Amino acid sequence: MLRIPPIRVSGRAEEKAGRPAPAREFPVVHEDEGLLAIDKPAGVAVHGGSGVSFGVIEQLRQSRPSARLLELVHRLDRETSGLLLIAKKKSVLKAVQDQFRERETGKTYLALVLGDWPASRKVIDVPLHKYLLDDGERRVRVTSADDPDGMRAITLVKVARRWASSPDGRGPLSLLEVTIKTGRTHQIRVHLASAGHPIVGDDKYGDFERNRELARAGLKRMFLHAWRLRLTHPQTQSTLELQTELPAELQRFVDSL
Repeated sequence: MLRIPPIRVSGRAEEKAGRPAPAREFPVVHEDEGLLAIDKPAGVAVHGGSGVSFGVIEQLRQSRPSARLLELVHRLDRETSGLLLIAKKKSVLKAVQDQFRERETGKTYLALVLGDWPASRKVIDVPLHKYLLDDGERRVRVTSADDPDGMRAITLVKVARRWASSPDGRGPLSLLEVTIKTGRTHQIRVHLASAGHPIVGDDKYGDFERNRELARAGLKRMFLHAWRLRLTHPQTQSTLELQTELPAELQRFVDSL
């Protein structure tokens, strides 16, 4: 999902938290003097914390020691792949984050879900409520409009493709283009699951038995990919449209259907 990240931890604090992150570059989708867009692989956190020693941003800082500033513009779940924006100037960071807050950007994901998604269902406007499990792990659920702790969440859904049957022989699958107008924690995952169509491979809100069966058929991760992103570049005032293709492991699974 799309969320504004916390304030950067200083380099000294990062060193105290553990060993320095190993330097690593990621596939670059776009780069200019103010903005960097990368294609984040699944399984990599965007930053350290919550039991993770380091993430994308710490590794990038190590690989680019001469960079004056590298800051996450937003976040993606660890299990989600795709477009991730990093600001190289404070003015760009603030301007793009303001666009996200004001819902002036367009961010579209590809998600494979269980079942036959009804083409008539195009908008999910259901508030979400964050809570913690007994072990302290964060979770999200749909809630009612009168929940004082509920946060409005808007998700737009378009069916890209359907398959009448899945490799485990237990019903259809739908590939969705999902655009979020708000950036709540786990928004897409919870909205789709609450509609009765969980994302294939989702280990928090999905169908765990089906996940195991489809993993044996070749899909060993959550099928959620940050696919397209549109924003106004703060420095040029021109529209910047970015896109990343499905990772090889997801494309192979689609090709096998």
